[in-house]
Formats: sequence, C-alpha cells, structure tokens
Amino acid sequence: MDLDLAQLRALSAAVTAGTLDAAATALHVTPSAVSQRLRALEVATGRVLLIRSKPVRVTESGEAVLRLARQIELLTQDTAAELAEPSAATRRTVAIAVNADSLGTWVLPALAPLAGEVCFDLHRADEQHTAALLRSGAVVAAITAEPDPVAGCSVTRLGSMRYRPMAAAAFSRSWFPDGATSTALAAAPVVVFDRQDGLQQAYLGPRLPAGVVPPVHYVPTTAEFRAAVGLGMGWGMLPDLQTAGDTGTDLVEVDADGAVDVTLHWQQWKLRSPSLDRTASAVVAAARRQLIQH
Repeated sequence: MDLDLAQLRALSAAVTAGTLDAAATALHVTPSAVSQRLRALEVATGRVLLIRSKPVRVTESGEAVLRLARQIELLTQDTAAELAEPSAATRRTVAIAVNADSLGTWVLPALAPLAGEVCFDLHRADEQHTAALLRSGAVVAAITAEPDPVAGCSVTRLGSMRYRPMAAAAFSRSWFPDGATSTALAAAPVVVFDRQDGLQQAYLGPRLPAGVVPPVHYVPTTAEFRAAVGLGMGWGMLPDLQTAGDTGTDLVEVDADGAVDVTLHWQQWKLRSPSLDRTASAVVAAARRQLIQH
C-alpha cells in the first residue's frame, strides 16, 4: 500500500476531533477535503476505516491504520523538535491511558517535570480497560493491569497499588458492629467509582453468596470518591497512596484482612521516540518509588 501522509493525518484528526467538520478546522482545510482524503485512504487500503457517526468511530481495520497515523505523528513531532532552533517552541504530544487512582496520586508528579517539552493527552480509564485504548490507536502508552503485551507493544512491570476497605468511623460502628460479616457486607452501602470498577467486587466476591448485591453509590471522580467514603455514604476500597498520612480524618479499616493489590504495567508502542522514551523513564522511575515492589 502507498499511504498518503495527508490522508493519515485526516484519519487521526477525525478521530481526535470527533467529526469531519472539527477535523477540517484543526487541519485548516474544508470538510470536503477531509472527506475526500478519508475516501482515498479507504480506497488505498481496500477497507472501510471510519464509521461516520457522531462522534466518528474507527472500524477494526481503521484501528490498525490509526495506530500507524499516530506513530507517524509522534515521529514527525520528534524530528521537528530535533531540527528546530534551540529557542524555537515545539509541540510534541504523548497520549497516555491511565487509571484514575494513579492519575490522582503518583502519575502527575512524575509527568510534571516534562511538561515544558511534552504535551500530554491523558485518557482516564479503569486499569482493566486502558489496554483497549492502545489497541484502538487512541494512545501510544498505557498504565494497565494487563501483563500480556498488546500486539506491537512492549510491557514493563511497574508495581502494585494496595487498596483497603475503608469507612468513616461512625459508619463502621453502625453497619459493622460485629466486623465485616457476610450479613453486614450484604446490607451496608458501598461506594463504587463507576461501572467498570471491579475493586469492591474483588473484595466482596469471596465474602458474599452469588447474586447478593449490596446498595451501591457511584461516585466517578477520585477526590469525591474519597470524600463520599469520609462522609459516611458507604464503605469503599481506597488506595494506601491516597490515605497514607491522613490527619484529622476518622477513616477506619473495615476488614484488616481485606487488602487487595492491583499490579500495574506500563505498555507502549515499540517505537523509538525520544519523547515517548523520556515519558516512560519518568513513569517507571516514579512507580519504583511509589508502588509496592514484590
């Protein structure tokens, strides 16, 4: 296949922007030009690459071509930065999928020193689902619970985040007077991040009969999740990195034997990119300091 760079850029822009009109604005061309480039790319590949919905979605074949487009973009940005005058402003964007708890605790401090040279496009997803963004071509790297490398990617073990079932002291006294018994766990409200969050179920699974589901509050932001637990809305699985050093709080551990470790991995495209390599080094170094190393 002889793939045209302008056509690849049109595909990437359409997926990023969500519509052909928005892609045209980003590329400083007309929507008709974007549409023509996409049609030409589909002719060149012999595949339907894009579903023209709102937002647009790539097909399975489109995911493969999108990965190529994003790889070329990253390499082009690195080359432009290398060729630029020392005082010239350059833009290199690294798209990363990261779970909310890592984002809210240790990842941002790891990336901050690179913010002057790299623009980060962070995609938040549960650690069990971040690898899917790698497969789709949406990101070039991911912090994920999947130890097996995605096709075309390398994988580095980062370490584990430890979660414990925590609750406000008053909530614990009210709902768990005899400890975290199966009867109490079946009745006590639980705070869950979102419908992809399996941490609470990982703790409850061995402790409740099949089919028993306690009342659930969904609170899909890290800080507010912690606040909901502290306010006594329910108990929840909180990472040690978020609760360590807490002062002036009345959070207590619901079950001393209830810790759940989530092992995280860094997966990235097998691509020699200085900006991606520096990002990976920063993330891995921070993980070695902050996460549990078994």
